[in-house]
Amino acid sequence: MIHTRITRLKLTNFRSYRTAELHTGNGPVVLVGPNGAGKTNLLEAISLLAPGRGLRRAALHQFGARESSVVPADGWAVSALVEGAYGDVTLGTGLEAEASEARSRRCRINGEPVSSATAFAEHIRIVWLTPEMDGLFLGPPSERRRFLDRLVLAVDAEHGARVNALERALRSRNRLLEEPGADPRFLDAIEHELAALAIAVAAARLETVRRLAAGIALGRDDASPFPWATVSLDGEVERALAREPATLVEDRYRATLRAARPRDRAAGRTLDGPHLSDLLVGHGPKSIPAAQGSTGEQKALLIGLALAHARLVREMAGMTPIMLLDDVVAYLDPSRRTALFEALDILGGQVWMTGADPSAFEALGSRAERFSVTPGHVSQLKT
Repeated sequence: MIHTRITRLKLTNFRSYRTAELHTGNGPVVLVGPNGAGKTNLLEAISLLAPGRGLRRAALHQFGARESSVVPADGWAVSALVEGAYGDVTLGTGLEAEASEARSRRCRINGEPVSSATAFAEHIRIVWLTPEMDGLFLGPPSERRRFLDRLVLAVDAEHGARVNALERALRSRNRLLEEPGADPRFLDAIEHELAALAIAVAAARLETVRRLAAGIALGRDDASPFPWATVSLDGEVERALAREPATLVEDRYRATLRAARPRDRAAGRTLDGPHLSDLLVGHGPKSIPAAQGSTGEQKALLIGLALAHARLVREMAGMTPIMLLDDVVAYLDPSRRTALFEALDILGGQVWMTGADPSAFEALGSRAERFSVTPGHVSQLKT
């Protein structure tokens, strides 16, 4: 098993930081400071070392530090020294200061350009949990699909590109359906591509859910303060993939799209496919849907799910993921905090945690590295 950790994190013109640099050791990293000080910004910077748009799903221009409340800086950069399978490797990403409006995020490994953050997956895997996820079980299916895609992306770095391509294909089909007298050959072509992408996305999701469910069952503990979850996918394509060859499902879905053109044209959107599927999560010990649990039960269930996912990433990627826990311990009682810290120790990966109350991390003792965060500044605290 490869143990990865960030030993140095450096930010330039990122969010609330003109410049910031942290050096870390072997223990958990704790960031403490008042609300709004910039703790989450540090976790967000790390999350950009994974494929995707980071833990806030922000647009590129939003990451730049601001000269004032309305004028953003031209460029920003995040750099991390990562210790892992290949020794010390420097991963960097950012937006260069250029006159052109059509700018894209640049990524580098040891100073050499790479196509995207997907290339970072060879050196680092990242899992996170944020307060925004607390309403996951009560929110719309789109939020759970996005959550699931993040789970898949942590074990399959190419998944994000497939999801994006699927969304583009869906938009193209919808636009063609809106055009009076659209050439059926064009629709045939886009539906051919759409079906292939839809099956690839659905299959990746289904495989991840299967593996996650198997891992949860293997480590099931009814006495755990973080209850085990049941997970499954609800969607026609996914149900078909569970019992039939992918090629057969793809051909049938392509035929479904063709037959549904009049209906979808009237609706203004595509009404069949994995872009409408839902991730079903249940409270295992109580045998109820997660949405029916109390607020505390849902929080504990979400933490248990995140831990199970981290174990799956470790198993599939062969490396311990870095976990980002944003304000997770604040609403846990002391016994659950201790249980969480013990579970993280067993997992074995580097953990970054934030909180406003330093006392919430007392159970970590001297093994944690603590940093004080104030607006625009971060400094290490002596233990």
